[in-house]
Amino acid sequence: MNPEPETVAPPRPDSGLRRLAVPLGVLGAVTAAFAYVATIDPNEPGHYPACPLLYYTGVYCPGCGGLRSAHAFAHGDLSAALGANALAVVGFGLFAAGWAWWAARAARGRPVRLELGRTQLWAVGAVLAVFTLVRNLPFGAWLNP
Repeated sequence: MNPEPETVAPPRPDSGLRRLAVPLGVLGAVTAAFAYVATIDPNEPGHYPACPLLYYTGVYCPGCGGLRSAHAFAHGDLSAALGANALAVVGFGLFAAGWAWWAARAARGRPVRLELGRTQLWAVGAVLAVFTLVRNLPFGAWLNP
């Protein structure tokens, strides 16, 4: 007696929505975070914890003013966002460009590989260090939140 051969279903082509599920999920989470910060004003005391580095040392870290920057950015006030934390605004733009690149590649079914080498990681660290140093010196007071 010959058993019947198993039939294997042909692979289903991935739909565009299925390929975009993760990028859209990330976008939804970031949008929800921005909506929360847009709703709960970080300029009013008591809503968010204070920066521990600023609280204990008086030194502005690279993230100080980031929530105020996100709040102003969400309300369309780019000058206030830049004044609160210019580096955060650059980060918002880099995220938007990176997300668009990711979503476009995912929609086409192409793999996304972002491999930062040692040089790029050192460059990011140097930018953060220089930004932190300059914003804490008298001539860089315009970078303070």
